[in-house]
Amino acid sequence: MIMSAPIEQYHYQSEICQELKAPQVISWNGIALCCLLLAFVSGCASYGIIQNKPSYDAGTAEPYSLKNWANSEQAGDFIFILSFSGGGTRAAAMAYGILQELRDTPIVREGKQERLLDYVTHISSVSGGSFTAAYYGLHGDKTFDTFESEFLRKDVEGHLTTSLFRPLYWFSSKGRTERAIDYYNEILFHDATFADMIQPHRPMIIINTSDLAYGVRFSFIQDYFDLLCSDLRSFPVARAVTASSAVPVVFNPVVIENYEGCSASQWNLNITQLAKTNAEFGEILKGLQSYSDKNNRKYIHFVDGGITDNMGLRAITDVIAISGGPSAMINRMQRKIPRRVVFLSVNASTRQNSEMDSTMEQPSMLAAINAMTDVQLHRYNAATVDRVKESLDTWAVLMSTPEHPVSSYFIQVGFEEVPQLQLKWFLNKIPTSFSLTGEQVDTLISSARSLLRADPIFQQLLYDLAKP
Repeated sequence: MIMSAPIEQYHYQSEICQELKAPQVISWNGIALCCLLLAFVSGCASYGIIQNKPSYDAGTAEPYSLKNWANSEQAGDFIFILSFSGGGTRAAAMAYGILQELRDTPIVREGKQERLLDYVTHISSVSGGSFTAAYYGLHGDKTFDTFESEFLRKDVEGHLTTSLFRPLYWFSSKGRTERAIDYYNEILFHDATFADMIQPHRPMIIINTSDLAYGVRFSFIQDYFDLLCSDLRSFPVARAVTASSAVPVVFNPVVIENYEGCSASQWNLNITQLAKTNAEFGEILKGLQSYSDKNNRKYIHFVDGGITDNMGLRAITDVIAISGGPSAMINRMQRKIPRRVVFLSVNASTRQNSEMDSTMEQPSMLAAINAMTDVQLHRYNAATVDRVKESLDTWAVLMSTPEHPVSSYFIQVGFEEVPQLQLKWFLNKIPTSFSLTGEQVDTLISSARSLLRADPIFQQLLYDLAKP
């Protein structure tokens, strides 16, 4: 399995070790010692708190599902999907800058000037990007008034680190993750559930996490919760965002109960066919089928979504493929085929120049681990982009007819596209943490906006939308 958040993991451990007056150069043994000390200060044992309810408690309320969204007024002839990557506050700030730019980009539709932001239909997110996605899903335009002060410019990491050393928590059964959930709920989400996400003129927010035991990508939408015989509407948003960003070792998994008493999902039938010719879908099938083992998989442990998809892109393509492809999914939902399908990928991953090649000294174990996982991360991200581009082009062809052509657009915003060398160096030096300086936040927001404006495929989209 690819560990796609190595820098974030060890940054937290480094900060904690410094609080404990450990040496500045951290060895593997030092990291292990820090984890043992963290376990001690967090209490001898910690348990996940179950807050998901079984499906039969949901009543007749509309579910937070793909089909329910497709029947809403947001659906139309324009599918516009954003994906927000992991990367701590760095990722959250980039995602926020993209939302700002889309808000300030006017388009003319049916003779009326509107904002491009209002045509975003889905946002898929992992880890740091999930904070921005969930907040926007709950608050809409209010995001532009409050999100910076409530999260981007707040020392979230400092608060979480300091809380570990409060005597009140030393013998509590609550682990670090439960304390993080409490804090995120206090400053951002205020007891909101997924039922609060179902609002007019808002995109569907798809928060993604990873099943620690089976390595399965798992999305917080009812379509996945059906596999657990559970109701998503009543599930706390803070808990989902924490699951999406819970780096293993540093944070405990978010635990969800796998209930009995529901029938098998249609997805299992679709993915069984896909698995016959695709090894990756074969692995996904094993993971999804495992949820039917209610005895041995009574509780599911979710961790950082970046482990299985650091860009939030594969989650979208998985859902569409498992649904039988775009045409099958749209037809089953009784919607018309769109004229344009847009994927806008916001990638906050960094490429830091290694200092190991400037000396003959052997690199530390930590430096070696980070170098290896960094290579894996970028190769996996590149493979993900290639796969999504290919899928998007294929879907456009399959949905097109001579009378109804479908156009596809894949837009990338990332530090690789920054033309100024000094600015690129500055951005790549920004750490994966939840505590950034004001200058770092400002630069991330403005850079994301500039990169989107300058993207040639984005400009082509605006040109095409302007046609009568």
